[in-house]
Amino acid sequence: MASVSFFLPIMIAFIIFFFFVCVESIEDKKTNDGAVINVTKHFSFTDFNTPRTVHDIMLLGSSVVDKTGRIQIPDTTQNDVVDLKHLVGRAVYAYPVRVFDPVTRTPASFETTFAFQIETTKTNESSGGGGGDGGGDGGSGFTFMITPDEFTVGRPGPWLGMLNDACDEQYKAVGIEFDTRENIQFGDPNDNHLGINLGSIVSTITVNVSEFGINLKDGEIHRAWVHYNSQNRFLDIRLDSDSRGYPSKLVFSGELDISEFLKEYMFVGFSASTGNFTQIHNVLSWNFTSSSQASLRVPSPETCESKITIGGGGGGGGRNNLDSFFIFMTVVFLVVVALVSLYYNRKRKTGETSMLPAVNERPRPPNKPRRFTISEVSSATRCFDELHKVASDERSDTYRGTLSNGCQVAVKRFSVGYFKSHGINRRRVGKEIKAMSKLRHPNLVAIRGWCFDHQETMVVYDYVQNGTFDDWLYGIGVLPWSRRLKVVRDVAQALSYLHSQNLAHKNVNTSSVFIDVSFRALLGDFGFVLSGLESSRFEATVSQSTDVFEFGVLMLEVVAGRKRYNRSESKPSDMSQSDSKTDGSDLDLLEWAWTMHEINEKEKVVDVKMSSVLNMEQAVRVLEIGLLCTLKDNKGRPTMAEVVEYVSFDTEVPKLPPSRPMALFPYTSTTGLCTNSYMCASFK
Repeated sequence: MASVSFFLPIMIAFIIFFFFVCVESIEDKKTNDGAVINVTKHFSFTDFNTPRTVHDIMLLGSSVVDKTGRIQIPDTTQNDVVDLKHLVGRAVYAYPVRVFDPVTRTPASFETTFAFQIETTKTNESSGGGGGDGGGDGGSGFTFMITPDEFTVGRPGPWLGMLNDACDEQYKAVGIEFDTRENIQFGDPNDNHLGINLGSIVSTITVNVSEFGINLKDGEIHRAWVHYNSQNRFLDIRLDSDSRGYPSKLVFSGELDISEFLKEYMFVGFSASTGNFTQIHNVLSWNFTSSSQASLRVPSPETCESKITIGGGGGGGGRNNLDSFFIFMTVVFLVVVALVSLYYNRKRKTGETSMLPAVNERPRPPNKPRRFTISEVSSATRCFDELHKVASDERSDTYRGTLSNGCQVAVKRFSVGYFKSHGINRRRVGKEIKAMSKLRHPNLVAIRGWCFDHQETMVVYDYVQNGTFDDWLYGIGVLPWSRRLKVVRDVAQALSYLHSQNLAHKNVNTSSVFIDVSFRALLGDFGFVLSGLESSRFEATVSQSTDVFEFGVLMLEVVAGRKRYNRSESKPSDMSQSDSKTDGSDLDLLEWAWTMHEINEKEKVVDVKMSSVLNMEQAVRVLEIGLLCTLKDNKGRPTMAEVVEYVSFDTEVPKLPPSRPMALFPYTSTTGLCTNSYMCASFK
């Protein structure tokens, strides 16, 4: 109560004080309105074969700038491209454009013109072109888009690369589509139309361009002129063959309010897709200009000289004196109230000995993961200096760095080419990274943040001083069995926790396990998204099972003290084929372990270099658990929660089948999973 009696008068005094201040500021504002300025953005590409295109145009999915200087979707420049079905790509201006004023809720006015060409492939010609009744999931088209981010790639086919399953209701987008496939479920009038899409793949307005003598599929170069007037909320679209010049007739002209589908800053560009019917979409040139209004607070034009009064003249001086008097009285009142409250508060404290409970301070949350800028990450790694690189593979490069606050981190920089070649959606990767960053477990490497700048995708981890388990297991010296068993148990705990959170690691191997100074194993270097998978729902069902399989292989490597593939090691020339099979030096580790299990000689798989520091019974048991993890998902493969009990030796290990299964992993190469050699053994 004492604190309330002290602060309440002060709060009242502050309210009175700010009331008078606000009155004065309102009076000032009446005489000094904020200035309204125009924010203009303009860029022009006569073609895309210029050095600045690399920095100004962001290519996503199956898109490329070809040798002639055209943006091409899908990418046909790859030598191994034989099928152009169900591909999608985007090309966006790499920097955000101000398209909306949040104060006045007014969209920007913009003008854009672009030349494009839609080439029908030979496959389609033989099939009767891109028309039809919209059956199946086929469809293709080309879209000019205003999109909220620079990394989303939509679904192929009739979705035209605009939206995908990950886009929620808050994903605002505006598109003008040039659709060459009739999809009845989307309300398309025919296979040669223009559509205006507002936050949905279903067009708000459609125009049959055949009525204007335009055939989008004739292979000619067409040019579109789009003009939006923000004051009248009016949209004009002209479309014709580029060879005919500026058309006098509009294909669409009408009122259109796009304000509720815009954010203040958005990205502009193009998306296109193919379905069962394929086409090649080319953008040859592009001009864009936008203009939006913004309010500025500017200094008052009054000067001190204009406020000087000579003699007693001028009515303005009386007003200023009155305002000053009110401010002075408010301050005096505030001081008096504070002193009186302080006096009575002290008097109450001396007259009473009230025991107040100690106020428990709310504990400060740990360092929350955040988004890093490219400049912060570049500064931490000394501009990605090769001397700071600690690991590299086809997916990414990893650098050691130091943040401005002195914290040491490891920065994983994903390869743009890897994402494009494997069809990985950066938006999905971003969501996975953010979900993983919320996790905290003693056996997981903490994610400190991420960076999504332009085409860059990076993850910032805590740096683990002692390196990877790969270095310890295959490095100089022999790792004793007790240390190996501890690593197995730590990693099992980490994976079990991940799976309990409905997440998966997707990259379990010895190089993704890190060792700290107390020799605790921490699982890091998350895979985030399995390459080659288009469906996140399918991925969710198989990724945890995949983790169990890969952990089983890791256990075999721990027991055997060798990598799964050992063909690089030379064997003596006088070694017979039967000796090689028994020794396993030239066999896949998984195949060799199953072979030794069939002939009941599993002890031969155990690393003999451990000699006296080996507990053979435990090693064989861990090997059996590893083989158990490589069974088919529906034929005995355990969950990670069960594996934790097995490796803790708290539960009896189920009996293995007498011989190895015909296929260790039940998915075919069409899923994209079998690109990982851990999951697709080449048994004969």
